[in-house]
Amino acid sequence: MPISDWFEKIGRTIFESPFGANGSAHDEPEIAEIRLTLLDEVKAKSHRTAGKLVFPYNHVRLHLCGVPEKGAAVFEGQFFAQFCAEELMSGLARAKVRFPDDLQLEVATSPLLPGPNDPWLWIETESRARAAEPPPKRGAKLVVTSGEANVKEMLLGKARINIGRGEDVYRTDGPSRRNDIAFAEEGDINRTVSREHAHLLYAKKNAECLLFNDRVYTPGSKSNGNCGLWVIRDGLSMEVHKGTKGFPLQPGDEIHLGRAVLRLNPK
Repeated sequence: MPISDWFEKIGRTIFESPFGANGSAHDEPEIAEIRLTLLDEVKAKSHRTAGKLVFPYNHVRLHLCGVPEKGAAVFEGQFFAQFCAEELMSGLARAKVRFPDDLQLEVATSPLLPGPNDPWLWIETESRARAAEPPPKRGAKLVVTSGEANVKEMLLGKARINIGRGEDVYRTDGPSRRNDIAFAEEGDINRTVSREHAHLLYAKKNAECLLFNDRVYTPGSKSNGNCGLWVIRDGLSMEVHKGTKGFPLQPGDEIHLGRAVLRLNPK
């Protein structure tokens, strides 16, 4: 597979597969290669002190070569950096490598393809002065205002929150995902919610929340022209169509999934 196609597949995997579910991003060989290569690069810059491996730097810049320009925003964005940082810290902890508790990671990409002897991934490390703790950002929560779900409200905290009809969703080839906010099968309102209707990605660092349309369209269905997902803000309705960029939410937004409604409220 050409390296540019390889990176496009990774982008789809990160943003379209449920984190932590069966068939998740962790199972993709391309994602595994990034995780393992990044971990190896970081461990190579560690040293042994008092019988223990130590990685002393609190800032890592991950360089990825061969990323198409149209996919650069995905890899240089907050969510991919957060994903890589969490995977790196988890890998270091399993390898019993000590590292600073304020370890941060950023991602830089280049569309240039690596040569025969050039690396496709490398890192730069730096020790930065510990930044002053910013005032905590006010959190938010999702509140069910129309329809019957398994929870009445949910605080934002997980990296990904799945929303749909029923808790466990299966396809012909096995389990597909688990919905965190699940609308029961019964009821006229709940029946307007798709099994895999939407999901949210939440970044704790800046409290950014993105909404994605996950509905599966049946070829030839009359409902294909209806995106089935809207956000009402300040009295105006905005459709949220399928795509990988996501719709940025704000406190006070109403999320309409068919006739079921969630509201994003300040905590």
